[in-house]
Amino acid sequence: MSVPRLEIRGLSKSFGDLEVLRDLRLRADRGEFVSILGPSGSGKSTTFSILTGAVAADGGEVLVDGRPLEQADHAPFAFMPQKDVLLPWRRIEANLTLGLEVQGVSKAEARRRVRPLVARFGLAGFERHYPAQLSGGMRQRAALLRTVVQEREVLLLDEPFGALDALTRTEMQRWLEAMWERDRWTVLLITHDVREAVFLSDRIYVLSPRPATVIREVEVPLPRPRTLETLADPRAARIEAELLESLLGDRAPAA
Repeated sequence: MSVPRLEIRGLSKSFGDLEVLRDLRLRADRGEFVSILGPSGSGKSTTFSILTGAVAADGGEVLVDGRPLEQADHAPFAFMPQKDVLLPWRRIEANLTLGLEVQGVSKAEARRRVRPLVARFGLAGFERHYPAQLSGGMRQRAALLRTVVQEREVLLLDEPFGALDALTRTEMQRWLEAMWERDRWTVLLITHDVREAVFLSDRIYVLSPRPATVIREVEVPLPRPRTLETLADPRAARIEAELLESLLGDRAPAA
C-alpha cells in the first residue's frame, strides 16, 4: 500500500475547557479529492488551522508523504479560505502573484509562473481589473489560481463556494471538477454541502459534533469525469442519503 500524501493520526485540540478535536484520523492519497463534512462548530476549520501552523495541536501527528509535518523543509499546504481575500487596491494580476511574493519570489518570477494559468482559470483579459469589477465566481477563480500556483503538495479549500448563489456555486463546482480532472491535485475540502461533496470527492469523512472525531468514511465510486448527469445516478442519491443520515442522526425537527 502506498504512503498517503497526507495522514492525520489521533489529532486532538482544546481551547481552555472547550474540547474541539478528539482522536481525529483521516488521510488523502496522492491526487485524491477528499471532503470533510460536519456540523457547524465541529472543528473543521480548526483542523486546517493546525495544518497551516496557525494553531498548535495538543496531541496526535500530521504526516506528509510519510514524514512528520514538523520535519518538512517547506510549508506543504496551500490554503484557500472561505472568502477570496483579494486585496481591493491591487489589480487582479497583482493579487494572483501575492502568495508567491509573500514566499520571497520576485515579482517578475511570480508573474512568469502565473501567466500560463490565467486563461485556464477563465481570467484572460481581466488581469488589469480590480477585484470589485469581477463577479463572485471570477473572484473565486482568482483566489484558487493564487493558491494553486504555489505548487504545494496539498490544497486546503475551506468552503470556497459557500458564499456564492446556488447557480454560480453549481457552475464553480463543475469548473473545479474539470480543473482537478486535468491536474489531479491532492485536495482536502471543507464543505457543508452534501451534494457538493458527492460530486467532487473520491472519499468523504463525516465528523461528529464537537469534540470532532470521524464517525463515517464514505468512498464515492462514481465514474469520472463527472457531469450534472452524475448526480442523477442512483448511487449518488444513496451516498447523499447515507451522509445525511450520519449528519442528522435521529434528530427530529423542532415543533
